[in-house]
Amino acid sequence: MMKTKLLCILGPTAVGKTEIAIEVAQRLNAEIVSVDSRQIYRKMDIGTAKPMPAEQLAARHHLIDCVDIAEPFSVSAYQTLADAAITDIQSRDKRVMLVGGAGLYFRAIVDGLFEGPGADAAIRRRLREEAEQHGLDALHERLRACDAASAARIHPNNLVKVIRALEVYELTGTPISQLQQQWHNEPRYPFIAFGLTMPREQLYRRIEQRVDVMIDDGLIEEVKGLLAQGDSRNSNALQSFGYKELIAYLDGTCTLDAAIAQLKQNTRRFAKRQLTWFRRDARIEWIERVSTAQVVETLSSCIP
Repeated sequence: MMKTKLLCILGPTAVGKTEIAIEVAQRLNAEIVSVDSRQIYRKMDIGTAKPMPAEQLAARHHLIDCVDIAEPFSVSAYQTLADAAITDIQSRDKRVMLVGGAGLYFRAIVDGLFEGPGADAAIRRRLREEAEQHGLDALHERLRACDAASAARIHPNNLVKVIRALEVYELTGTPISQLQQQWHNEPRYPFIAFGLTMPREQLYRRIEQRVDVMIDDGLIEEVKGLLAQGDSRNSNALQSFGYKELIAYLDGTCTLDAAIAQLKQNTRRFAKRQLTWFRRDARIEWIERVSTAQVVETLSSCIP
């Protein structure tokens, strides 16, 4: 069984990871494990920039379209699926490539999950009630007061993560960001990691162009279809950028132009948070994305 290092291609949204990863995978006899917290969901295609069917045929992808949006899903569940995919790929003497922009999911694979307290239903219920009474921003401000590092990386609208961070602090007296530093010193898998980057202004232009293409490709109809599934409206998946903004438009609380502008802004902010997360990891070697051909050549020549 092949035990070569995992090849990781990481970076912010819209930097062009998929295109490059497919070409590298073809050169290296590799299969791709998606490191994306939203492409794991079925029917969330356009808004997550999920690889097209032809792209998935060009290089086999794993951990895409695994979960219904109404199903609960956790980082621990993702780690279990990723471990199974890696074992399967290596059993067939293929190289494993981790590709994506979900920093916590990447760490779950290569470093494991940090030790934290179990869930406390009473605390979670109380915090959720507080959010309903005082608003998401007020709860996020509470998090900022006790755990500024977590508040900086968790969006105020991500109620599940805000509540979990506050829950951990109440139960342990220690910020979850500090507990997360308890990851194992030795990685779970040998790996080599590269981060793709480009000038911020260029990345932001690509983000805005991508949003325009998503709208033209039918993102609004995709959101309508997901909402029609009944119990999906309150799912964590639909609270992410690309969906919540258009839900607001469909609910009549803003214009389409305002929703699109908000989507572009939220995506830019998300890309900034991704870069901040990955740049804290000194194991990642950064490559300027000048052209697809150049990056593919560089990556292919760097792999042992």
